[in-house]
Amino acid sequence: MTVATTPSLVDVPAGTSISTLLLDRIARAGDRPLLERRDTAGGAWRPVTAREFGDEVLEVARGLVGRGVQAGDRVAIMSRTRYEWTLLDYAAWAVGAVPVPVYETSSPEQVHWILSDAGVRLAIVETAGHAAAVAHVRDRLPALEDVLVLDGGALATLRAAAADVPARAVTERRDAVGRDDLATIIYTSGSTGRPKGAELTHGNFAHLALNARLALPDLLGRDGSRTVLFLPLAHVFARLIQVAVVSGDAVLGHLPDVKTLVADLGTFRPTFLLAVPRVFEKVYNSAEQKAASSPLKRRLFAWAADVAGRWSRAVDTGAVPTGLRLQHALADRLVYRALRAAMGGRVEHAISGGAPLGERLGHFFRGVGVTILEGYGLTETTAPTAVNLPGAVRIGTVGPAFPGTSIRIDDDGEVLLGGPHVFRGYRGAPERTAEALKDDGWFRTGDLGTLDTDGYLRITGRKKEIIVTAGGKNVAPAVLEDGLRAHPLVSQVVVVGDRRPFVAALVTLDAEMLPGWLAAHGLPRLSIEEAREHPQVRAELDRAVEQANEAVSRAEAIRKLHVLDHDFTEANGYLTPSLKVKRALIIRDYAPVIDELYGAPAPTAVPA
Repeated sequence: MTVATTPSLVDVPAGTSISTLLLDRIARAGDRPLLERRDTAGGAWRPVTAREFGDEVLEVARGLVGRGVQAGDRVAIMSRTRYEWTLLDYAAWAVGAVPVPVYETSSPEQVHWILSDAGVRLAIVETAGHAAAVAHVRDRLPALEDVLVLDGGALATLRAAAADVPARAVTERRDAVGRDDLATIIYTSGSTGRPKGAELTHGNFAHLALNARLALPDLLGRDGSRTVLFLPLAHVFARLIQVAVVSGDAVLGHLPDVKTLVADLGTFRPTFLLAVPRVFEKVYNSAEQKAASSPLKRRLFAWAADVAGRWSRAVDTGAVPTGLRLQHALADRLVYRALRAAMGGRVEHAISGGAPLGERLGHFFRGVGVTILEGYGLTETTAPTAVNLPGAVRIGTVGPAFPGTSIRIDDDGEVLLGGPHVFRGYRGAPERTAEALKDDGWFRTGDLGTLDTDGYLRITGRKKEIIVTAGGKNVAPAVLEDGLRAHPLVSQVVVVGDRRPFVAALVTLDAEMLPGWLAAHGLPRLSIEEAREHPQVRAELDRAVEQANEAVSRAEAIRKLHVLDHDFTEANGYLTPSLKVKRALIIRDYAPVIDELYGAPAPTAVPA
């Protein structure tokens, strides 16, 4: 058993809440910008000062009081990532209410489960379509009293309700909220079974936000720092960044539609970004595909990518050879500047979480001039427990314990997490809570990992996902899946082989990348169904498998591949809203395909 702890940089007083962090920012910043917002898609960004935001929060909070919201009431927010979400979050916190996020892509049954389990009294949704999803199940939601629609004038309704409510009706409630009070209930993505409601306190968020301000001064404490959120605010990762930015000194923006991401980054010009690995894969693959338009550009990009990786690895040794420095400077003028411009031109750092990034991408982006700070955490730990910090990045790891947190590796390799950021439990599920926190408050993550001699954590897989082949070999699918998914043709991968004679994989093709790849290789436009059977596409996928297999032993290598004629998506139920593959569901539903790979059904499991 190994334990690594990083001391806290700041302690959180008992009277601290997310609202007091906002008040502190207003006292520091006053009439300096806290947020930037757009009134129309593609419009100009308009600054919102700290004082203006505080005034607007107070007004909307008074409206919540006027609509009957009591301290402790659960208020659901179902929306894309937009300014109004942050406003509603802080207004709810100001009156002692508990905002409950709902993914805007949720089905009526998912909406029903979250609103019923949380006991939501007021739901604020973005569109008429969201309101219809709530209406579809409202007869089974006895606690739900009201539904307001943002696109239907919800904020105007709340402002009207504020007319007869004095400010002290809010401030008295706000001042009564402290560190240990419930701040939100965030429902896990539900890759297996129904989502569980993780109850997170004001102290959970405040601990991480206050320590982040000191641990990440280049991101949160530097004049001119700014970031724009495009990940769902229903996810704990984006939610924590929202609180950390408001608590720090950076400026926050929101992007509800990732389809215009590149153009929007160009107008907002962030200095740091928050993203999941799939976003970085898309950036790399798109750049590679664009370069494939001519042999010269293709060779130039391949050379520049190689230089970026070699330069980054040389940085780790502390000595970059003169020749490599010159090549890197030339590659910067020819290639890297354009890539940075596509991210707004000012990005220096990016925070990656939610899934493994992979060393290839980590070294590439650092070589390009954007250092990715890979981190690790879960909903139950209010997001980060480990994160690489600027100036102390160890690519391939998720960093050391974040200030004020602890990491423990159990005897079986499971990662356990501890600290003031660990949730207080699952709503209405004491047995599940006791199971998750059964070792003196250490949260059992279900992930497997190792700590190096300097306390940097490396995640090696999920306990429940470990494949044991018929030959008794333990295989962690993540390493193979990450390696294969790095190819621009590949969208999703599910490695299989439990109780089977060898390892195989189900693969889906990336519909966005396919046309460019086909054109670059002199092939006509093909549908996904046609491409998956095409000899050149299959040969390319076989080469991608060979490359992925280089990271594992022969006994762990992928031997067979089946390319599906459709992707795994959130819409067809095989991805969670946070883009995690629902592995157990896929293995169940695609059992005939998997059996065909092996020429026989899976052997019956022997009871333990």
